[in-house]
Amino acid sequence: MSEPTGKYSITMPRDIAEAARSRSGPSGLSAYVAAAVARQIERDNLNELIQVAEAEHGPITDDEVQALRHQLHQARQGQAGGGAAA
Repeated sequence: MSEPTGKYSITMPRDIAEAARSRSGPSGLSAYVAAAVARQIERDNLNELIQVAEAEHGPITDDEVQALRHQLHQARQGQAGGGAAA
């Protein structure tokens, strides 16, 4: 069963609306916009978590970010290699 929905009126620049409509595919513009808003809410929630963590533990350095990106890259390569061998 799907989530209850509501009908809303929004205003956005015409070029953005047309680009979204052209990319929305068979699910339609409403589904495309809903997915974009859901992703933005997830980003906002993550940013709030980062702010709380940095307030408690101090800011994350660029070196720490790069090290974690490297670890993630290595893990993804390991998964791709492991999947190919299986």
